[in-house]
Amino acid sequence: MNKPKIAILIPIHNGLHFTIKCLEYLSLHIDQLGDDARNFKIIVIDDGSTDGSRAWISANYPEIILLEGDGNLWWSGGINAGTRHAVDNLGCEFVLWWNNDIHTDGDYFRNLLLVAGENAPTTIVGSKIFFADQPDVIWSMGGIFDTRSGRKYTIGMHQKDAEQFNRLTLADWLPGMGTLIHRSVFEKIGYVNATEFPQYHGDSDFTFRAKLAGYRILVSPSLKIWNDKSNSGLHHYNSFRLLLKSLTDIKSNNNVGKDVLFYRKYSTSPMAYIALIHKYIYYIGGFFKWKILSLAGFKKIIPNRNK
Repeated sequence: MNKPKIAILIPIHNGLHFTIKCLEYLSLHIDQLGDDARNFKIIVIDDGSTDGSRAWISANYPEIILLEGDGNLWWSGGINAGTRHAVDNLGCEFVLWWNNDIHTDGDYFRNLLLVAGENAPTTIVGSKIFFADQPDVIWSMGGIFDTRSGRKYTIGMHQKDAEQFNRLTLADWLPGMGTLIHRSVFEKIGYVNATEFPQYHGDSDFTFRAKLAGYRILVSPSLKIWNDKSNSGLHHYNSFRLLLKSLTDIKSNNNVGKDVLFYRKYSTSPMAYIALIHKYIYYIGGFFKWKILSLAGFKKIIPNRNK
């Protein structure tokens, strides 16, 4: 049986120490495939890094395809650039969304070839994702979005791995890592919406749009990834200034405008916005709760800003 050609797409902007580890993992695990290693092409989309990422990748992995942006591609634009190159220039049947702050085990890419061969092009396959600092705790088994109630959540988040997460799981949307997509999906529904969702929600918007177009969204527990969340998003770090910034910044998963835009596109009831209001009451309320508790001597563990 002919095995498919898969392009691994890695958008980056600085974070060279993450990229070094990522490419070491990928090189190690893909090389273990022997002849099947030829089925994978790695494409790094460097969106204007200033930390020497391009030079380091070129010097240490000259076989990797390196595309360059000017700092305005963000995640969605980077994925689109990588997808076009993979489909138009390399003739790849699939693209695999990847991040430079994740790692996987030695079985991942062998299982990925099997999964790609077993499922029809009308199935988009996601990975079982764990927290890197809690390796037996689920970060994602895909996501659900109820268009009427507005409830949008990630399956299994913060739950310990268990039998229920060792089964194939249907979802409504998938995150931007470990997601395998056949080229025909892009031909039918278009590319990631880099105009409206340049960073966050680009992944959930694309995969949910695919589901509405009739594609099956499936998470395979045989595809395991560990995600380092210290490199993700914009955190408020208990700063009121950063809290306000996080509500509007393109790098924040708590960008109110982008959340409202997603709900405007896909919710089917005004009641859906109640869930969105609850999200921000919890987010902003949590900030002030810890401000008050800190006066009583309680300290919240804050992510390391210098990681």
